[in-house]
Amino acid sequence: MGILSNPYNAESRLWNRCPCGQHASLEDHRAALASARQSATAAVDDRLDWKDEDQVLARAVESAVMRGLFRTDAQRRRFLSAVGASTAAAAIGQFIPMESVKAAIVDAKGPLEKKALQIGFVPITCATPIIMAEPMGFYRKFGLDAKVIKTAGWAVSRDKSLSGEYDAAHMLTPMPLAITAGAGSTATPWTMPAVENINGQAITLAMKHKDKQDPRKWKGFKFGVPFEYSMHNFLLRYYVAEAGIDPDKDIQIRVVPPPEMVANLRAGNIDGYLSPDPFNQRAVYDGVGFIYKLTKEIWQGHPCCAFAASRKFVDENPNTFLALFKSILSATAYSSDKANRKEIAKAISPKNYLNQPETVVEQVLTGRFADGLGKVRNEPDRIDFDPFPYHEFAIWILTQMKRWGYLKGNVDYQGLAKQVYLATDAAAVMKDMGLAPPAAGKRTYVLMGKTFDPAQPEAYVDSFAIKRG
Repeated sequence: MGILSNPYNAESRLWNRCPCGQHASLEDHRAALASARQSATAAVDDRLDWKDEDQVLARAVESAVMRGLFRTDAQRRRFLSAVGASTAAAAIGQFIPMESVKAAIVDAKGPLEKKALQIGFVPITCATPIIMAEPMGFYRKFGLDAKVIKTAGWAVSRDKSLSGEYDAAHMLTPMPLAITAGAGSTATPWTMPAVENINGQAITLAMKHKDKQDPRKWKGFKFGVPFEYSMHNFLLRYYVAEAGIDPDKDIQIRVVPPPEMVANLRAGNIDGYLSPDPFNQRAVYDGVGFIYKLTKEIWQGHPCCAFAASRKFVDENPNTFLALFKSILSATAYSSDKANRKEIAKAISPKNYLNQPETVVEQVLTGRFADGLGKVRNEPDRIDFDPFPYHEFAIWILTQMKRWGYLKGNVDYQGLAKQVYLATDAAAVMKDMGLAPPAAGKRTYVLMGKTFDPAQPEAYVDSFAIKRG
């Protein structure tokens, strides 16, 4: 369960990827593990009451600190196996007052500076925690009168956020970085306290292209992506470039608002798209397209969308922001439990939210779906919800912005990543208390067989044969 797994259980998993760093994916790691070891019964109680917000938030803080202290699950497990959970907790408590840190989040009781909030969202399943928090009461639980406002696309969401019309918004993970760096808009300090979802996207092709499932046959194709500064754009570019296709010369990539994707595919205006759901599944439902590839097959556990707010809003409304953050974190935790997915699908499918057939949304959230080619697939991790905003995510995004010419000159990869992605997590809470946060560990990722080392971003950019500049 990632950030909400028990960090003091040596058998639990905090990272949504290979925990030992020796395998290309979590699935490969699990397969190797299954053949190498006997199953063991965990000695630490992993039970988590998803309806107990204080317990969920406390678990999130514990896991965030443990992620900072240990670079991988393998290192954490070796430590716990050597000393035991109780001794580990006591040892860590000598240097990091865990109970005080948890209390700073769980027990914050300051008066809310503002209760009535406007929160923008684009109607896609990536925004599930933000959307469901209204009809399912997560905002109300923390004293907020928050209204989620449906927005046609991310350019509008960005502009309304910059103007102050939205207090907070559902954004694509590259957007807070782009806004802070001044790429595509006036530079404005922004924060991204939580990732909303991981995975959850797909490449969908028109039915007429069933015989063109080799990307080398896509020359001349027109693809839609929801925004320039999006994981969709960067993952599509990455995927076709690995097949020798130059995304700026051999194909066309157009910005198409997600709600218009299916209509454009039906009309023949585009040959395919890399889009958030439910629009991949909706193309199958309408019989106009098939799901060619889930993006988790390109990068397992990649980030997509996020909950974001301006630094100005955070600084001027600290108690309100904390209540909002707790609402989103609690909703994200509830979304993480797959047993809740059908209930959530029912809550977010109506017209004022996603405006989609419930069966379409349910197929996305549960991972059991028709692919448009006559098969029913079962991919439980088609979409998942893990709120931890690793700064390595940000560095990868920045390398792709540099690779494709969205950023020029010298890029402060580490500085921007820490400023935007880690500004409001457990490390920032500790700083506000005058405590030294744990150092972030080095994490690497493997995308289509190529390793990304966040400590060497410029070398990574230079390593690609197809790039701009």
